[in-house]
Amino acid sequence: MTLAAEKINTSFDPEVIRRDFPILNRRVHGKPLVYLDNAATTQKPKQVIDAIRNYYEIYNANVHRGLHTLAEESTEAFEKTRARIGRFIGATDSCEIIYTRGTTESINLVAYSWGQHNLQPGDNIVLTEMEHHANLVPWIALSKTTGAELRYIPVDENGYLVLDKIGEIIDGKTRLVTVTQMSNVLGTINPVKKICEIAHDRGALCLVDAAQSAPHMNVDVKDIDADFLAFSTHKMLGPTGLGVLYGKKEILSKMEPFNFGGEMISEVRYDSAKWNDLPWKFEGGTPNIEAAYAFHPAIEYLDQLGMDNIRAHEMDITEYAISRLSELDHIRIFGPMNIEDRGGAVSFTDTDIHPHDLAQVLDQNGVATRAGHHCAQPLHRKFGVGSTTRASFYIYNTKEDVDALIDAIRGARRFFGYE
Repeated sequence: MTLAAEKINTSFDPEVIRRDFPILNRRVHGKPLVYLDNAATTQKPKQVIDAIRNYYEIYNANVHRGLHTLAEESTEAFEKTRARIGRFIGATDSCEIIYTRGTTESINLVAYSWGQHNLQPGDNIVLTEMEHHANLVPWIALSKTTGAELRYIPVDENGYLVLDKIGEIIDGKTRLVTVTQMSNVLGTINPVKKICEIAHDRGALCLVDAAQSAPHMNVDVKDIDADFLAFSTHKMLGPTGLGVLYGKKEILSKMEPFNFGGEMISEVRYDSAKWNDLPWKFEGGTPNIEAAYAFHPAIEYLDQLGMDNIRAHEMDITEYAISRLSELDHIRIFGPMNIEDRGGAVSFTDTDIHPHDLAQVLDQNGVATRAGHHCAQPLHRKFGVGSTTRASFYIYNTKEDVDALIDAIRGARRFFGYE
């Protein structure tokens, strides 16, 4: 454990935390890197980077299939991380934790393994207007093959879900409600516990997209009472290419797998096959073992910081960012202005500069943001824009990073001749 990691046991200090992230020492175009694209992916601490190297130097072997020492050690570490993930989100049993390639695959798994077998014409699926494409396109495709209707909980001009008619949208024909806990565009934190309760009262299941929430706040699947919950490790200090699907055991047990091959079987004959037990029946093929191994120290790191501390820090930074952006009369900010209701993703537009052009000039100043529709085209259309610039914050960001963003925006205005 590094000096920085030791200190954060008793104090949340982003300046100390930054020492654990080698990439933050980079200079981009001759300027210190200011990394504000955390909603897309977070940077990795030395503990995670070291774990990846250690895995290949010491443990590299396939899991569940070998009797030699390396295979047994690799399998033990792989399953140890699964159990650790379960504790992190409050799952009852580690068999409720399915490894996937990311949030997108987790949601697709539910769409194919549950949706194809449980939906028919006359049924409906309820989403919100702020969903990421990963929690929208699979249901569009599924509605075309099953005949199920898609319904949407609307979003108001301030970025909040309009819930006054949710009892009419979610009705006795609703089979699934699928909702993001935190919008990657608006930053809105949705009342998923209440939505799950309404869904269950109508006899529907509830899937929560926690890709943006799990890295930034306490997520407890039992408290939410989610039937499914999905997130990705790369947005919470871990490696890319690994995701998690939580599902209630009694539901997963009745679902059919959709990725067929090795490991997910218990017996195969030339004309038939029997599936493995949970969770392995959903994990056909060689998994991303390295990523699972390295995600364990990522979770430990987050727990050392404390998710409540992370949330408090991001609220402080985000409130400061909104305040500074609001000083610029040419900037339009999207999403709730009440900091209690939002996370650390702040999307905005400049009245004179296209988001892509703005992001490129910001990059020339070392400030990394994201420009585009952020995989939420329908939401952008609803707000009358084709794209936005997004600054998103995490544990190592400081108010000085926000100041650098504001200075770079003003510099872009001068560069394009508006100031």
